[in-house]
This record gives sequence, C-alpha cells and structure tokens, in this order.
Amino acid sequence: MKRALLLPLLGVLAACGTPVAQDVPVPTTQPQQVTTTTSAAPTVPPAPQPANDGTCPYLATGFVAEANGQRVPKVKLSTDEPHPACFFYATATEVQLTVQVYVGDQGVAKLIVNKAAPDGSQPANSPTGWAGGYVSSETGVVYAVAKGDAAVVVTSNQKQSIKARRIAEEAIKGLKI
Repeated sequence: MKRALLLPLLGVLAACGTPVAQDVPVPTTQPQQVTTTTSAAPTVPPAPQPANDGTCPYLATGFVAEANGQRVPKVKLSTDEPHPACFFYATATEVQLTVQVYVGDQGVAKLIVNKAAPDGSQPANSPTGWAGGYVSSETGVVYAVAKGDAAVVVTSNQKQSIKARRIAEEAIKGLKI
C-alpha cells in the first residue's frame, strides 16, 4: 500500500517542479574577437657582399683613389637595388674602401648607422642634415650617417676619418639623396 501512495505522490511532485523548456534557444556567449597588430622590430639587412665587377654608379673611382690615398685597380658591386654597395680594392683581393647605401625605412636606416658606429663613437654630422658617428680602429675607420629613410656607411682601411667623411659626402652628392 505504501507503494501505491508513493507513485502518485512522485507524479504530483514532478508536476510541481520547474518546467523544462523544449526548443528554446539557450543564449551562448560569443568570444570577443580581439585584433592585435604587432609590428616586427626593424632589422638590419645583411652586410652587402661584392658580386660583380663594375663601376660605382654614384662615386668616381678617381675620386676614391685621391681621397683615400690609394690606387684602385678594381671595383666590385653588390647586387643590392636600387643602390649597390661599392667595393674599391687596393690589390686583387684586398678591399680598401666600401660604401654601403640604404634607402627604405627610417628605423632601419638608424639601426644601420648605430650598428656601424655604436654609442660611444665620435659624432658625425656631415653633410649638413645628416647625423651619425665614426669609429677609428687599428684596421681603419667607419663613417656612418643617416638622414630620414637613408643611410650611408663608408668603411676605409685608412685611419683618418676625414678621408671617409669626404667620400661619404661625395657619395651622398652623387646619389642625390
């Protein structure tokens, strides 16, 4: 008899409970889309390498010979575009002077100059409007300057910075940058 009373009682309790909704959409939370843009830090392009014999398009060989104080028997160019790096040789295998030119991103131009003439180097500000530095060592001198999105780095086997500076000025004049 207890069982007979229990079953109807369970039915009544079930009917009194919370109704279960059928076919009612359950709200879902959409994950918010977050768009992040990350700009990669500018990186210095690899050092140019001599690739082909040629004539420097922005710097006369005779000027380099006179300014650097050495005969120039050979000139090679890198494959960089639009301005190849120019390698002026003292002998068949020894480079006496290199001129690297970069035009593109202002941040990269500054990085190139800072890498060539890091903090602690002597300040360089010639030609007018250009800024950077120069460093002398036992093997020669590096004169590196930038202006806006352009950088010019002159590396000479001579120790006098005035020689590298004169060559940088002439290269910038020839490049018209």
